[in-house]
Amino acid sequence: MNKETVTAITCLIAGGALLGVSTNVAKYAGKVGLSPLAFVFWSITGAAILLILIAVLRQQPSPIDRPSIEYYLIAALISVAGPNFIFFSAIPQVGASFVALVITLPPLLTYLGALLLKMERFNPLRALGVILALAGAGVLAANKLSAPDASIFWIGAAFCGPVLLALGNLYRSLRWPNNASPSALAPGMLVAAALQLGLLGLLPNLSITVSFDNLPALLIIGLQAFIFASQFQILFILQKAGGPVLLSLLGSTAALFAVPIAIFFQGEQPPEGLALGAVLIALGVASVTWGGIRKPTSVIK
Repeated sequence: MNKETVTAITCLIAGGALLGVSTNVAKYAGKVGLSPLAFVFWSITGAAILLILIAVLRQQPSPIDRPSIEYYLIAALISVAGPNFIFFSAIPQVGASFVALVITLPPLLTYLGALLLKMERFNPLRALGVILALAGAGVLAANKLSAPDASIFWIGAAFCGPVLLALGNLYRSLRWPNNASPSALAPGMLVAAALQLGLLGLLPNLSITVSFDNLPALLIIGLQAFIFASQFQILFILQKAGGPVLLSLLGSTAALFAVPIAIFFQGEQPPEGLALGAVLIALGVASVTWGGIRKPTSVIK
């Protein structure tokens, strides 16, 4: 394997592990009195500060021009602020393990988007993978909906997250600013996400307020800020090295860490239909991957 491939695989595993841990940390946030919006806002703000400091030390400041600002704002909305607010709001309602399995779907949606945008050629094996994984997601959703205490709204909301992530994967590749390094782009995107979430906190019944007397909450925010900073730094490196479809496998990798943590360390009951749903999703993701991940070199700088 060449150096770029090794970098991509290493980032995929490391990024997946961080995402898997992050999903479970979000559940603890609710236990210490943090609202989903306050938790996401302050964690992303802390991560943005950390990445700005790193960029300054590396002398790689984020580009500030009209195309870059547009990139930060749109990428932040569909890649960071939107999905994370949805997932962290859904976790207390449907469980960390269910959300972790839902996050395995972006590779398939990204592949479909790449086909529509002609960034990928049709491949029968990958098409079969899309069908299998969507069938797996359907099994999980059907079983979740049949539960006595099922929340149709939150189950549906959880499935909206992967759609946003897939759109973000495609957008960041198509609109990557010229000659910008991953270290320079990550802080700009997180600053934009923090601003968007802060504005959301001005709406009625939503708040980003955190009590400074709540030490467990502050510690959880600090931990999540570190995870976010590492995760999004890795995300941009992986995006440049492996392209949008490989990047979207982060969710599948994360599930390998998140589901066991949720079941064995948080005491969650395994989701109904876990075995069949997980097998179908795994087969689908494997088929999409095995079918050949092509890096869209024409659009990634």
